[in-house]
Amino acid sequence: MNAEHAARHSERRAVKVSKYLSKHLRHQPERIGLTLDEGGWAEIETLIAAAAAHGFRFTQDELDHVVATSDKKRFAVEGTRIRASQGHSIEVDLGLPSAHPPAHLYHGTVARNLDGIHAEGLRPMNRHAVHLSPDRETATRVGARRGRPVVLSVDAAAMHGDGHVFQVSANGVWLIEAVPPNYLHFPELR
Repeated sequence: MNAEHAARHSERRAVKVSKYLSKHLRHQPERIGLTLDEGGWAEIETLIAAAAAHGFRFTQDELDHVVATSDKKRFAVEGTRIRASQGHSIEVDLGLPSAHPPAHLYHGTVARNLDGIHAEGLRPMNRHAVHLSPDRETATRVGARRGRPVVLSVDAAAMHGDGHVFQVSANGVWLIEAVPPNYLHFPELR
């Protein structure tokens, strides 16, 4: 195996491990017999053993690599424990304090969702919070996962001033219960 091929294989493997961790630390821990504590934490050793018992083997080194190289810092490690930084569809308390947001935050979506957003604003859907990005570039990348991205601007300063509570995860994603449509600024679409 040449070096380029090995690097591609290693990257594909890291993506596979990352997706597996996301699925079981954010959405379906019970699928592999894993129990998360109230903060969403799992013992790393228990996670690795549970995954292996269900046919997906990975090493501590692979897990460490995924955590260290994730551009989105999807996972947090504290001692012998790991958790997803945000994006859970299961009930967890990340213990994040409220935070004063910047004047504007951003949300990446696609055009087919705009009618619903115009009517109802941003809702968490199957997650516990709406995810907002600190900059347009990040929001563009988020929206692009579902098609041609549309970036909405959120008047976070006005929301905060009106009593809405913001939190920010360890990886810089801003979380809020919902964003009513009157705080959203929609771009002109061509």
